[in-house]
Amino acid sequence: MKEGWARQQAARFLKSTTIDPRLRLIERMEEFTGLYPWQWTPAEGEAFIAHLRSGATPIQLSTARSYEVTIELFLEYLLDSRYEWIDACLERFGEVPQQVFHEGNSVLHTVGYEGDPRRRPLTYDEVQALFDAADARPAKIKGQGRKGTLTALRDAALLKVIYAFGTRRTESSKIDLTDLRRSRKAPQFREYGSMMVRYGKAPKGAPPKRRMVLMVPEMDWAVDVLGEWATEIRPHFSPGRHPALWVTERVGRVSPRSINDAFVTARKDAGLDEDLDLHCLRHSYVTHLTEFGYPARFVQEQVGHSHASTTAVYMGVSDEYRNALLAASLKNRLGDDWDVIS
Repeated sequence: MKEGWARQQAARFLKSTTIDPRLRLIERMEEFTGLYPWQWTPAEGEAFIAHLRSGATPIQLSTARSYEVTIELFLEYLLDSRYEWIDACLERFGEVPQQVFHEGNSVLHTVGYEGDPRRRPLTYDEVQALFDAADARPAKIKGQGRKGTLTALRDAALLKVIYAFGTRRTESSKIDLTDLRRSRKAPQFREYGSMMVRYGKAPKGAPPKRRMVLMVPEMDWAVDVLGEWATEIRPHFSPGRHPALWVTERVGRVSPRSINDAFVTARKDAGLDEDLDLHCLRHSYVTHLTEFGYPARFVQEQVGHSHASTTAVYMGVSDEYRNALLAASLKNRLGDDWDVIS
């Protein structure tokens, strides 16, 4: 059954990174219940989710839904008459599979966003504190006589560029030198006027999404960061002909996990909230571009979201920004009377 379901998903061009976790979840359900899939009932499904919600690290609401949907998809495959599992089970065991989750015992999708509410944009001061901590680390390592100065210099530049272009960690890992390009409309940014993201987050069963991210004037400080990295620091890694923008001391491509570790280290050194993660820099990018006054559609294109509602979720504009919008709106509506009122 699992092999057949895996083939069905592979035929839809789903990646192994999607298929394998789904199969492991089915195995976990089987191990927890001690029963075969054709023996599962709603009671087993409810007990499984209840078990995962208990303990030291209970699953989140969105995770519970994704688990329920995965199990439902597996059982839909078994119940599809085109695959003849119903007849096989009835003939051999006298039992047939059934759906274990229904409207009465599953998580209802009632809101558009169910992510961790602790994930939020960083304030401008927090961004600066993070970068200051990353910049201070190379000297600290060198002063202690330890190895890792070059890596710390790389990580400081990497975190700044992630914020300046609003990229995800996997996207950042796969950026090559040739993905940085000159913009004819903004020659002052030299060869760092735009970044071609070739491995954007892909919809299921689709290839990676591509997009071109433009350097914005408010982030022009990143031009010097990239210039220093590419011409002064990166050559010390002896990368040879390696195409990656961000390389390791072993002349490999920096992994998404290493990028995440770099953020965690800088966050700790800066004394920031431990609930903040690397993706918060992307939230910050969306929020700050909005506060800079860029249109919503431009921001959406920059970060590669298919829907404006997704971009809106990332936003967490400040009170000062909202008050400024309100003041501008009132002044536009009331004219000179607004000056008297204010």
